[in-house]
Amino acid sequence: MTTYNSFRMRDIIDLRAVSTTLTAGVLVGCFFAVYAASLKYPLWIQAACVIAGVMPAYSVHALAILRKFGWWYAVLTLLVAAQSFHGIEHLVQWVQYHILRWPFFKASGIISAANAEWVHFGWNWTVLIIMSILVKGGLRNTFAWLMLAWTIAHTAEHTYLMLRYLQALSALADLGVSNVSAQGLPGFFGRDGWLATSDATRSSFVCRLPGFTTAVRLDVHFWWNVGETALLLLATASELRKRNRVPTPVQRVHPSFTAASEGV
Repeated sequence: MTTYNSFRMRDIIDLRAVSTTLTAGVLVGCFFAVYAASLKYPLWIQAACVIAGVMPAYSVHALAILRKFGWWYAVLTLLVAAQSFHGIEHLVQWVQYHILRWPFFKASGIISAANAEWVHFGWNWTVLIIMSILVKGGLRNTFAWLMLAWTIAHTAEHTYLMLRYLQALSALADLGVSNVSAQGLPGFFGRDGWLATSDATRSSFVCRLPGFTTAVRLDVHFWWNVGETALLLLATASELRKRNRVPTPVQRVHPSFTAASEGV
């Protein structure tokens, strides 16, 4: 007899079945974070230790989803979790800059070392590729198409930023300057961005829209990620509701899901 089950939004973050692994990982991560603090390592390394402690448990969780529901649900789970954390990272930057009044160069989020142009470039291309795979695999609703369009635009801006970054590094190298970073250049939007400086747009109505040509880079990318995260969550919720109306066969029952399913 074929058994059926449904994948729900909360299954993405329901780690009860791996609570032992999660607890152990967090404790180990905290230990290394305290040790790093005692050695005067930067705060981002301490935070990275704790985050690394969560990874084994979440990896087991994602593997259980892969075995029980298939690759599409596992990839969706990882994307939602990763993009949500990425959104939190930008929220922390926003709080550091606007609430705590930290200087722009210091408001770098939880993992400040990841606030680098090549990281943003690689991250956005990865999200775009994964989102395209998910859409091809069936993630098709209004929010999903909006998310895909938003991601394409966001990735285009980071591609433009990477080109500007490489050009700036090349110009600095020609001047014999090697110890100055070109990080933080404006993109399409915001203060000194392409829209604000291009002859084709700087006198248009676009430049009169709030923030489009006046926001600092940190704010521009905060809103990029708010939109991206919100659309992904809405697309996921909409798709799962649609799929759960028609139960799908369970591919394989995995022990790590037993405890979670009993508690629902």
